[in-house]
Amino acid sequence: MVRTRFAPSPTGYLHIGGLRTALYAYLFARKNGGKFILRIEDTDQNREVAGAVDVIISALAKAGMDYDEGPIVGGAYGPYVQSERKEIYLEYAKKLLDSGDAYCCFCSKERLEDLHKSGATKYDKHCMKLGKAEVERRIAAGEPYVIRQNIPESGTSTYHDEVFGDVTVDFKDLEDNILIKSDGMPTYNFANVIDDHLMGITHCIRGVEYLMSTPKYNLLYDALGWERPVYIHLQPIMRDATHKLSKRDGDAGFEDFLAKGFLPHAIVNYIALLGWNPKDNREKLSMQELTDCFSIEGLQRSSSIFDETKMRWLNSLYIKEMPTDEFHAAAAPFYDKYCPDRNIDYRYLSELLQPRVEILSDIKEKTAFLDMFDGFDLELFVNKKWKTDAALAASLMDELVAETEKGVDGLGERLNAVAESRGLKKGQVLWIYRIALTGAAATPGGGEEMVKLFGVDECVKRLRSVKTRLGK
Repeated sequence: MVRTRFAPSPTGYLHIGGLRTALYAYLFARKNGGKFILRIEDTDQNREVAGAVDVIISALAKAGMDYDEGPIVGGAYGPYVQSERKEIYLEYAKKLLDSGDAYCCFCSKERLEDLHKSGATKYDKHCMKLGKAEVERRIAAGEPYVIRQNIPESGTSTYHDEVFGDVTVDFKDLEDNILIKSDGMPTYNFANVIDDHLMGITHCIRGVEYLMSTPKYNLLYDALGWERPVYIHLQPIMRDATHKLSKRDGDAGFEDFLAKGFLPHAIVNYIALLGWNPKDNREKLSMQELTDCFSIEGLQRSSSIFDETKMRWLNSLYIKEMPTDEFHAAAAPFYDKYCPDRNIDYRYLSELLQPRVEILSDIKEKTAFLDMFDGFDLELFVNKKWKTDAALAASLMDELVAETEKGVDGLGERLNAVAESRGLKKGQVLWIYRIALTGAAATPGGGEEMVKLFGVDECVKRLRSVKTRLGK
């Protein structure tokens, strides 16, 4: 059975690149009837951010990615957490010590710094020279130490990656990396190998930054007599031609885009296409469609540049297709933030805005007109295109009040009739009517829609107020 995993570090929000890695692992598992595992790699506890695990779990749920197993927490699967599996890693580290594939290193921080200053590019295997009795004596004396992997000093390693083909690395370029730190906690380089094997991971999908260090992991698999997984390394998502998206550089994460009003699946849909192409070149795909057509063969060797404008466009397609009630529910938090407590029909406002916004935070701009009526400049009635001004507006106010008092049904036809009776163009009357109702040159819909939004009584009140200001 295909088994994949997503193994983030709990160092903050879920980065877009991390979400894409999770997505590809999820899609591959689902496509092949396999299992998708969530594992929290928290071995570097100095970098752990409080609450980050909950953020990761929540983000995956919002993105529509459920994981299949783990320790039962509160009646549901929780993720595997490496810091809770410390004794397991120590057990396998001891096996590597016994076989000579690892050794204890007692070098002080100062010695390592001096080694680096001398021009050495990697650890010099100094502690490999210590005899067994000396090692045991130092351990018994409580001297701090780490456990290092014993990497061959010569030769090469070749392995196959499903995206990049055969990859060859010279052992002389690899460091005797630390497997177990002095506090007994494993490093990522060690724990990920142990966990991937014990959790039966068949396909290891991860970032290309691990492409050249994978031979170190293969040495561990071989030393322990384990089968290697299939490797699938992914190119990074780029901010531009030379800079990759980076959490450390403050680039937006999944939750940031949700806060901006992107829909979860629109984000998922877009990032799926950053580094992978469906055979038919479709751009808008549901999660089921992504699952059905996902393949490793579609993954690209080249990097992709993140284009928020393109993601906005894709998001707008999803917004336009939403049932109005669903859009209204999604828009509600943005009404609360940008235009709360107005005496308007918010449900109708949603009908007006849905075809006019690309992301939900566009609601801020699209509802700015709600604050423009009080004290607006009467010069706004001047419109060169329609040849209108305040004097023409003043001459129309009584008729506009009278037609509005009759209600919204048939209002459009009645306003047209006003224009015809005065020898005016329809646009002249509608421009004056919109300005008189809202004080805004741009609104989501014209005068008739504004009457539905504000209500007849409020609109009559506004027109009479404008009539007074115009002095007629």
